[in-house]
Amino acid sequence: MIKEPWFWRADSPGAEAVGFMLSPLSALYDAGRRLKRATTRPERPPAPVVCIGNATVGGVGKTPFALMLAPLLAAHGFQPAFLTRGYGGRESGPTRVDPVAHAAAAVGDEALLLAAVAPTVVAKDRAAGARFAASLGADAVIMDDGFQNPAVEKAFSILLIDAADAGGRLLPAGPYREPLGEALARADAVVAVSDDDSAAAVPSAGGKPAFSAFLAPQISGAGARAVAFCGIGRPARFFAALKRADYAVVGERSFPDHHVYARAEIDGLRREAREKSAALLTTAKDFARLPQNLREGVQVFPVVMKVDDPARLTALVAAAAHAYGGRRHV
Repeated sequence: MIKEPWFWRADSPGAEAVGFMLSPLSALYDAGRRLKRATTRPERPPAPVVCIGNATVGGVGKTPFALMLAPLLAAHGFQPAFLTRGYGGRESGPTRVDPVAHAAAAVGDEALLLAAVAPTVVAKDRAAGARFAASLGADAVIMDDGFQNPAVEKAFSILLIDAADAGGRLLPAGPYREPLGEALARADAVVAVSDDDSAAAVPSAGGKPAFSAFLAPQISGAGARAVAFCGIGRPARFFAALKRADYAVVGERSFPDHHVYARAEIDGLRREAREKSAALLTTAKDFARLPQNLREGVQVFPVVMKVDDPARLTALVAAAAHAYGGRRHV
């Protein structure tokens, strides 16, 4: 993914004009996605699929949310597996991810993080991937992304929303893959993700079960100096999290989402950190993309997803998984 275009931000000068000019392309995109949904017959996999998605392009915490959910389901007696497209990897799959043997170039960065927690399948064909995950013994398949994919039936769909997001235009004029109202109508639960542990209201959840969540830092900087870099959907969120964790951020570098780092880039970042007497910090996803020979001197800033009522959320998902059968839900 390229960097987010400036005109996707409604408060940017000229954004309204550019959005208006691109609106015919957005209309074509909308017609295409509606046609695909109307003409695709969803496949019902052998095991229930729990989809974690969002309505926009870019990150809002889907992978951390999946990593949080798997142990909760395991505690309820499920044997969960992850299913992901493997964005940024060359494997078309279905392939079971080996976190030791595979590199991000093969299976994508998210897949490596997921595989450290539970069996993980990479598949461009989500239905085939869900079948393969079930063949590995999974009785609950947690699908990281795929909310807009109509090819596989979902037992339960969780829609993540940026708590600060007020809506916007469809691609390419804006970041939305589909109108927010349509996404809300299709969701079984809605989660508003915010930058901190302040309760985030979910606007217009339509009576659906609503939750709030945030990415919680696992360490404190205690005033330490840091040069930070990342190639994720929303880099500002990462830099803000470092500052909330009491790091003195003396340098920030953002790259396109899923960026493949060159040696010269990492060498330059190491040099900047040395010159500023600072630690060099990045996200777990970015670290997973770094080849072994580029990891020296780079530290991970660890975060985990926290949800306000995990017991209620898990009970809803578990009930849907147990009841999986009669309802078609795509």
